Amino acid sequence: MKVLKSIGAVLAGLVFIIFTHTLTDTILEAAGIFPPSDQGLHVTWMLVFALFYRIVLSIIGCFISAKLAPSNPMKHALILGLIGVFASTAGAVFAIRMDLSDTWYPIALVLVSMPCAWLGGRMAERNAKIG
Repeated sequence: MKVLKSIGAVLAGLVFIIFTHTLTDTILEAAGIFPPSDQGLHVTWMLVFALFYRIVLSIIGCFISAKLAPSNPMKHALILGLIGVFASTAGAVFAIRMDLSDTWYPIALVLVSMPCAWLGGRMAERNAKIG
């Protein structure tokens, strides 16, 4: 049962991250702030903004995984971070080959995955000590 709770905790954080990243992108595209995804994103302030909200949402997703973990919250957050590294690396290969953004952006997404995971896990640990 503990293994299923662990898997569920990581999946909950992953679903949160995928859902909120996709929803935010969709809202920004629908509002005309970002161009349609098939056109790519090459404007620096847009890329910085996208990186910012993805970092915030990723930290929250890792916090969720850590809070739902039956034990060892940091481990669950870091597992989610590793999933982020692998997914971001695959995305970076695709994005760079397809010229969907400036090269630094997908590389930055890979590089921030583990710090986001650690921070989300750390926040959950501190929250557990307070509460």
